[in-house]
Amino acid sequence: MTKEFKRLSEGPLAGLKLAMLHGRMTTEEKHATMTSFREGGVNVLVATTVIEVGIDVPNATVMVIDNADQFGLSQLHQLRGRVGRGSELSYCILIGDGQGEIAKERLAVMTQTNNGFEIAERDLALRGPGEFFGTRQHGLPEFKLADITQELQLLQQAKEDALGLLEVDPRLRRAEHAKLRAALIERFGDSLPLAQVG
Repeated sequence: MTKEFKRLSEGPLAGLKLAMLHGRMTTEEKHATMTSFREGGVNVLVATTVIEVGIDVPNATVMVIDNADQFGLSQLHQLRGRVGRGSELSYCILIGDGQGEIAKERLAVMTQTNNGFEIAERDLALRGPGEFFGTRQHGLPEFKLADITQELQLLQQAKEDALGLLEVDPRLRRAEHAKLRAALIERFGDSLPLAQVG
C-alpha cells in the first residue's frame, strides 16, 4: 500500500493532498485521518478495506477499488456503500483483471444492482454457503441431490421448520427425535457442537 501511495502522490495525483488509512494505524491516527478527509484537508484517501464499515463521509464521491475481482460481492457492496452518502452524484470504479468466469460474473453483478439482498443471493449462488457445521466458509456443501443455490424458497422453509423444532426440543432429546439426533451425530460427529454455539 505504501508503494501505491507513493506512486499516486508522485504521479497521477501529484498536487493533491493524499493520506493513507490502514489497519495497522492506531485508533487515534485513523480518527485524525478521517477527520481531515471529512473536513477537506485531505483530497484522496488511499485505504485498505479498513474503510469497509463504520466510515461516514457524505462528501466522498469517487471510490476506486483495485483488484476488485478478488473480493466477494458482499464485501464489494459494503465498500461501495462508503460513497454516495451525500447529495452529490457518486461513482464506484471497479478495477480487476477478470480472468475467471466467476470473477467476471461478480463484477457484472455490481454493475446491475444496488440491492443488498439481491447481491447476497447472487453471492450465495456464486460462492456457495460453505459448511453448515464446520469451518469452510465457501463452496458447495456435500448434498447428494439438492442444489441449494437453486432452492432458496425450500431452504427458507427448511430453516423455519428447523427453528420450530429447536424451539420445542433444542437438544433433540425427545423419543420422536432420537433418529434425527443419531443421524446428525453420525453425519457431523465432533463438529455438531458448532451448530449449538450462540
